[in-house]
Amino acid sequence: MTDKKTSTLLTHVSADPKKYGGAVNIPVHRASTIIFNSYEEFEGRPRPAFVYGRAGTPTSAAFEQAIAELEGAAGSVSTCSGLSAIVTALTAFAGSGDHVLIPDNAYGPNRRFCEKTLGHYGVEVEFYAPMTPDIGKLFRPNTKVLFIEAPGSLTFEVCDIDAFVKAAKMAKITTIMDNSWSTPLLLRPLDHGIDVSVMSATKYISGHSDAMLGVVSGTEETYSKLKNAALHLGYCAGSEELYIGLRGLRTLHIRLKEHEARGLEMATWLAAQPAVKRVLHPALPSCPGHENWKKHFKGACSTFGIILHETDKKKFARMLDGFTLFHMGASWGGYESLCFPEQPGPSRTAAKWDEPGLSLRLHIGFEDLDDLKNDLSEGFKRLSA
Repeated sequence: MTDKKTSTLLTHVSADPKKYGGAVNIPVHRASTIIFNSYEEFEGRPRPAFVYGRAGTPTSAAFEQAIAELEGAAGSVSTCSGLSAIVTALTAFAGSGDHVLIPDNAYGPNRRFCEKTLGHYGVEVEFYAPMTPDIGKLFRPNTKVLFIEAPGSLTFEVCDIDAFVKAAKMAKITTIMDNSWSTPLLLRPLDHGIDVSVMSATKYISGHSDAMLGVVSGTEETYSKLKNAALHLGYCAGSEELYIGLRGLRTLHIRLKEHEARGLEMATWLAAQPAVKRVLHPALPSCPGHENWKKHFKGACSTFGIILHETDKKKFARMLDGFTLFHMGASWGGYESLCFPEQPGPSRTAAKWDEPGLSLRLHIGFEDLDDLKNDLSEGFKRLSA
């Protein structure tokens, strides 16, 4: 179905009603043991489609086929979370004695995995400034992976993806990109020469804050390594989560359009509020890498950051604790609005974060926008009281 428009692809990809008695949705296959029909089949002559639940089921195959078609990938591997997808990708291409480059604005759990686990097993991890103008200067003879996250977590910088990929290709370094913010509808990393695309399908793919799901997609050269890494690590997605992920895909294009419009309206409104020092939304000129976003991306979602003039955390807490709609939560991409007050400064090592104001990540859900503005306005009043 790769020749179909996105909306048609999302509506019908992986569906097989004739195979399942006319049901338009792929059934949930709750399977661990899968029976072999003969000893020859057990020995792989011919190799059966499914051999054990962890290695794959019809439900995981349907989800992975759908993601692969959206990504333009040779294949995709579903995992149990966004972090497990990142771990799969990194361990597939980096081992003891290797050097990997991770952006200084990487997703927090990714950063902690690299510091605590990759480093423990002999991988040299170097964090780089996300807006590094010449990434090639950081390459070493043992550099095996260049990890890209654009926009970056919490601070939303957008690097020059094409320039990074060009430098990595020349040095024969594998590139991995976390594309959770964009999904393949707004950016297809493999189209830009990225070797591996990683997504937390917990976010916009599932879309309803009720599933833990990750997925990693690769080219002809990288897919088999990704699949083997997931198998060796013991990662697999749950049957219910795969079903939820497939269901979420059917409406992804509609939800993202609404998220984009709502996010832009709220970001523009926030930019005019006296309490707000700066809005970190890639579609606005105030965000570092805005020109790169215009060059690479087809649109934006509804997750972005703001920096306040205020530096007093007691006042900050008073603002946050009084919200009625913007609940504090660590995720995003669902139907409800969220705020996340983690500050980027303490984790930065390569590019010092010296903004004096307090930061807040926002996800704009599907509530009435006037109600959301009122919730924020009342919060700003508490902040300045």
